[in-house]
Amino acid sequence: LQECVRRFPVPLCGNDGPQKQDKFVLTAPPEQLKCVVTLMGDSITHADISFKVQRQQNVIHRTTIQNDNPWKLQQVQDAGNHLQQAILHIENVDKDYMFQSSEEVLHVLGSILGCLQRGRSSLIVPRKRTIDDLMKSRNMKSLAPSLPEDLAISFYIQSHKLVFAVYQLSSVHGTMKFDSHQAECSVPWLNEVLVLFTVALQLCQQLKDKICVFSQYKDFTVGSRSHSALSW
Repeated sequence: LQECVRRFPVPLCGNDGPQKQDKFVLTAPPEQLKCVVTLMGDSITHADISFKVQRQQNVIHRTTIQNDNPWKLQQVQDAGNHLQQAILHIENVDKDYMFQSSEEVLHVLGSILGCLQRGRSSLIVPRKRTIDDLMKSRNMKSLAPSLPEDLAISFYIQSHKLVFAVYQLSSVHGTMKFDSHQAECSVPWLNEVLVLFTVALQLCQQLKDKICVFSQYKDFTVGSRSHSALSW
Protein backbone atom coordinates (compact mmCIF):
# COMPACT_ATOMS: atom_id res chain seq x y z
CA LEU A 1 0.00 0.00 0.00
CA GLN A 2 2.88 2.37 0.73
CA GLU A 3 4.19 1.67 -2.75
CA CYS A 4 0.76 2.57 -4.12
CA VAL A 5 0.85 5.83 -2.15
CA ARG A 6 4.22 6.68 -3.71
CA ARG A 7 2.81 6.18 -7.21
CA PHE A 8 -0.27 8.28 -6.47
CA PRO A 9 -0.05 11.81 -7.90
CA VAL A 10 -1.80 13.53 -4.98
CA PRO A 11 -0.51 14.12 -1.43
CA LEU A 12 -1.41 11.11 0.76
CA CYS A 13 -0.30 9.90 4.19
CA GLY A 14 2.38 12.56 4.50
CA ASN A 15 3.75 11.82 1.03
CA ASP A 16 3.85 15.46 -0.08
CA GLY A 17 6.50 15.36 -2.79
CA PRO A 18 6.31 17.69 -5.78
CA GLN A 19 3.52 16.83 -8.20
CA LYS A 20 4.72 16.06 -11.68
CA GLN A 21 3.01 17.18 -14.84
CA ASP A 22 2.18 14.80 -17.67
CA LYS A 23 1.14 15.90 -21.14
CA PHE A 24 -1.13 13.74 -23.30
CA VAL A 25 -2.66 14.03 -26.76
CA LEU A 26 -6.12 12.55 -27.28
CA THR A 27 -7.40 12.29 -30.83
CA ALA A 28 -10.22 10.63 -32.73
CA PRO A 29 -10.01 10.33 -36.53
CA PRO A 30 -10.82 11.73 -38.95
CA GLU A 31 -10.02 15.04 -37.25
CA GLN A 32 -13.18 14.69 -35.18
CA LEU A 33 -11.59 15.42 -31.81
CA LYS A 34 -8.23 16.68 -30.68
CA CYS A 35 -7.27 17.52 -27.15
CA VAL A 36 -3.82 18.27 -25.72
CA VAL A 37 -3.99 18.07 -21.93
CA THR A 38 -1.63 18.68 -19.05
CA LEU A 39 -2.46 16.38 -16.14
CA MET A 40 -1.14 17.16 -12.68
CA GLY A 41 -2.39 15.10 -9.77
CA ASP A 42 -6.18 15.05 -9.79
CA SER A 43 -6.46 18.08 -12.08
CA ILE A 44 -6.25 18.92 -15.75
CA THR A 45 -4.36 22.17 -15.41
CA HIS A 46 -4.28 23.04 -19.10
CA ALA A 47 -5.97 21.83 -22.27
CA ASP A 48 -6.31 22.91 -25.88
CA ILE A 49 -9.52 21.40 -27.21
CA SER A 50 -10.94 21.32 -30.72
CA PHE A 51 -13.71 19.15 -32.11
CA LYS A 52 -16.46 18.78 -34.70
CA VAL A 53 -19.96 17.51 -33.98
CA GLN A 54 -22.08 15.22 -36.11
CA ARG A 55 -24.54 17.77 -37.44
CA GLN A 56 -22.03 20.57 -38.02
CA GLN A 57 -19.07 18.92 -39.70
CA ASN A 58 -17.92 22.21 -41.22
CA VAL A 59 -17.68 23.93 -37.83
CA ILE A 60 -14.69 23.41 -35.54
CA HIS A 61 -15.41 24.23 -31.91
CA ARG A 62 -12.42 25.37 -29.88
CA THR A 63 -12.00 25.95 -26.18
CA THR A 64 -9.31 25.74 -23.50
CA ILE A 65 -8.71 24.97 -19.85
CA GLN A 66 -6.30 27.31 -18.07
CA ASN A 67 -4.11 26.95 -14.97
CA ASP A 68 -6.18 29.34 -12.88
CA ASN A 69 -9.35 27.24 -13.28
CA PRO A 70 -8.39 23.56 -13.61
CA TRP A 71 -10.73 20.66 -14.41
CA LYS A 72 -10.96 18.37 -11.37
CA LEU A 73 -10.91 14.57 -11.75
CA GLN A 74 -12.89 13.55 -8.69
CA GLN A 75 -12.22 9.85 -9.35
CA VAL A 76 -8.51 10.30 -8.59
CA GLN A 77 -9.26 12.13 -5.35
CA ASP A 78 -11.82 9.49 -4.34
CA ALA A 79 -9.40 6.62 -5.00
CA GLY A 80 -6.70 8.39 -3.00
CA ASN A 81 -9.06 8.95 -0.08
CA HIS A 82 -10.03 5.26 0.01
CA LEU A 83 -6.37 4.21 -0.15
CA GLN A 84 -5.51 6.54 2.70
CA GLN A 85 -8.42 5.16 4.74
CA ALA A 86 -7.17 1.59 4.21
CA ILE A 87 -3.75 2.56 5.55
CA LEU A 88 -5.34 4.31 8.54
CA HIS A 89 -7.19 1.08 9.43
CA ILE A 90 -3.79 -0.66 9.57
CA GLU A 91 -2.06 2.12 11.49
CA ASN A 92 -4.87 2.25 14.05
CA VAL A 93 -3.82 -1.21 15.24
CA ASP A 94 -0.92 -0.85 17.67
CA LYS A 95 2.10 -2.87 16.55
CA ASP A 96 2.24 -4.65 19.92
CA TYR A 97 -1.49 -5.34 20.07
CA MET A 98 -2.48 -9.01 20.39
CA PHE A 99 -5.75 -9.85 18.69
CA GLN A 100 -8.10 -11.77 20.95
CA SER A 101 -10.18 -13.56 18.33
CA SER A 102 -10.37 -14.38 14.65
CA GLU A 103 -13.52 -12.23 14.44
CA GLU A 104 -11.48 -9.24 15.53
CA VAL A 105 -8.91 -9.84 12.79
CA LEU A 106 -11.61 -10.44 10.18
CA HIS A 107 -13.31 -7.19 11.13
CA VAL A 108 -10.12 -5.20 10.48
CA LEU A 109 -9.42 -7.09 7.26
CA GLY A 110 -13.00 -6.50 6.12
CA SER A 111 -12.60 -2.75 6.63
CA ILE A 112 -9.32 -2.72 4.69
CA LEU A 113 -10.79 -4.82 1.87
CA GLY A 114 -13.78 -2.49 1.60
CA CYS A 115 -11.55 0.57 1.25
CA LEU A 116 -9.36 -1.11 -1.37
CA GLN A 117 -12.34 -2.31 -3.38
CA ARG A 118 -13.92 1.16 -3.36
CA GLY A 119 -10.61 2.77 -4.29
CA ARG A 120 -10.03 0.44 -7.21
CA SER A 121 -13.63 0.78 -8.39
CA SER A 122 -13.34 4.58 -8.32
CA LEU A 123 -10.78 4.34 -11.11
CA ILE A 124 -12.27 1.45 -13.08
CA VAL A 125 -15.97 2.33 -13.08
CA PRO A 126 -16.76 6.00 -13.83
CA ARG A 127 -19.81 7.33 -12.04
CA LYS A 128 -22.75 7.51 -14.43
CA ARG A 129 -24.00 11.03 -14.98
CA THR A 130 -26.92 12.39 -16.97
CA ILE A 131 -26.36 14.80 -19.82
CA ASP A 132 -28.02 17.45 -17.65
CA ASP A 133 -25.50 16.78 -14.88
CA LEU A 134 -22.66 17.16 -17.36
CA MET A 135 -23.94 20.45 -18.71
CA LYS A 136 -24.41 21.88 -15.22
CA SER A 137 -21.12 20.50 -13.96
CA ARG A 138 -18.83 22.89 -12.11
CA ASN A 139 -16.02 21.70 -14.38
CA MET A 140 -17.79 23.13 -17.45
CA LYS A 141 -17.05 26.56 -15.96
CA SER A 142 -13.35 25.79 -16.47
CA LEU A 143 -13.77 26.16 -20.24
CA ALA A 144 -12.77 29.41 -21.92
CA PRO A 145 -14.55 30.31 -24.08
CA SER A 146 -17.75 28.59 -22.97
CA LEU A 147 -19.38 26.11 -25.33
CA PRO A 148 -22.81 26.56 -26.94
CA GLU A 149 -25.70 25.44 -24.74
CA ASP A 150 -26.30 22.24 -26.71
CA LEU A 151 -22.71 21.00 -26.21
CA ALA A 152 -20.92 19.48 -23.24
CA ILE A 153 -17.59 17.78 -22.71
CA SER A 154 -16.33 15.40 -20.09
CA PHE A 155 -13.01 14.03 -18.86
CA TYR A 156 -13.02 10.85 -16.83
CA ILE A 157 -10.86 7.90 -15.81
CA GLN A 158 -11.66 4.39 -16.98
CA SER A 159 -9.15 1.82 -15.81
CA HIS A 160 -5.69 3.00 -16.95
CA LYS A 161 -7.09 5.48 -19.48
CA LEU A 162 -8.01 9.14 -19.51
CA VAL A 163 -11.12 9.59 -21.66
CA PHE A 164 -12.26 12.81 -23.32
CA ALA A 165 -15.88 12.83 -24.51
CA VAL A 166 -18.00 15.36 -26.40
CA TYR A 167 -21.80 15.38 -26.23
CA GLN A 168 -24.27 17.20 -28.47
CA LEU A 169 -27.84 17.53 -27.26
CA SER A 170 -30.73 17.71 -29.73
CA SER A 171 -34.51 17.45 -29.83
CA VAL A 172 -36.04 14.91 -32.21
CA HIS A 173 -39.84 15.06 -32.42
CA GLY A 174 -39.94 16.53 -28.93
CA THR A 175 -37.63 13.89 -27.45
CA MET A 176 -34.21 14.94 -26.17
CA LYS A 177 -31.29 12.81 -27.35
CA PHE A 178 -27.56 13.24 -27.62
CA ASP A 179 -24.70 12.17 -29.85
CA SER A 180 -21.29 11.51 -28.38
CA HIS A 181 -17.72 11.06 -29.55
CA GLN A 182 -14.69 10.22 -27.48
CA ALA A 183 -10.93 9.87 -27.52
CA GLU A 184 -8.66 8.26 -24.97
CA CYS A 185 -5.05 7.78 -23.97
CA SER A 186 -3.18 5.53 -21.56
CA VAL A 187 -1.83 7.08 -18.34
CA PRO A 188 1.19 5.10 -17.05
CA TRP A 189 0.83 5.89 -13.34
CA LEU A 190 -2.82 4.79 -13.41
CA ASN A 191 -1.78 1.36 -14.65
CA GLU A 192 0.81 1.06 -11.86
CA VAL A 193 -1.66 2.15 -9.18
CA LEU A 194 -4.32 -0.31 -10.38
CA VAL A 195 -1.82 -3.19 -10.35
CA LEU A 196 -0.84 -2.34 -6.75
CA PHE A 197 -4.49 -2.00 -5.70
CA THR A 198 -5.16 -5.45 -7.19
CA VAL A 199 -2.14 -7.07 -5.51
CA ALA A 200 -3.12 -5.57 -2.14
CA LEU A 201 -6.69 -6.83 -2.57
CA GLN A 202 -5.49 -10.34 -3.42
CA LEU A 203 -3.12 -10.52 -0.43
CA CYS A 204 -5.77 -9.21 1.92
CA GLN A 205 -8.36 -11.66 0.61
CA GLN A 206 -5.93 -14.60 0.88
CA LEU A 207 -5.19 -13.71 4.50
CA LYS A 208 -8.90 -13.40 5.24
CA ASP A 209 -9.61 -16.78 3.62
CA LYS A 210 -6.88 -18.50 5.67
CA ILE A 211 -8.17 -17.05 8.92
CA CYS A 212 -11.70 -18.14 8.00
CA VAL A 213 -10.45 -21.71 7.48
CA PHE A 214 -8.48 -21.83 10.73
CA SER A 215 -11.29 -20.25 12.73
CA GLN A 216 -13.49 -23.26 11.92
CA TYR A 217 -11.43 -25.34 14.33
CA LYS A 218 -12.89 -25.21 17.83
CA ASP A 219 -9.48 -25.17 19.48
CA PHE A 220 -8.16 -22.34 17.31
CA THR A 221 -7.33 -19.01 18.89
CA VAL A 222 -5.31 -16.16 17.45
CA GLY A 223 -1.66 -17.01 18.04
CA SER A 224 -2.38 -20.66 18.83
CA ARG A 225 -0.32 -23.54 17.46
CA SER A 226 -2.95 -26.26 17.68
CA HIS A 227 -2.15 -29.59 16.06
CA SER A 228 -5.41 -29.64 14.10
CA ALA A 229 -4.84 -26.20 12.61
CA LEU A 230 -1.24 -26.88 11.67
CA SER A 231 -1.92 -30.25 10.11
CA TRP A 232 -4.63 -28.91 7.78
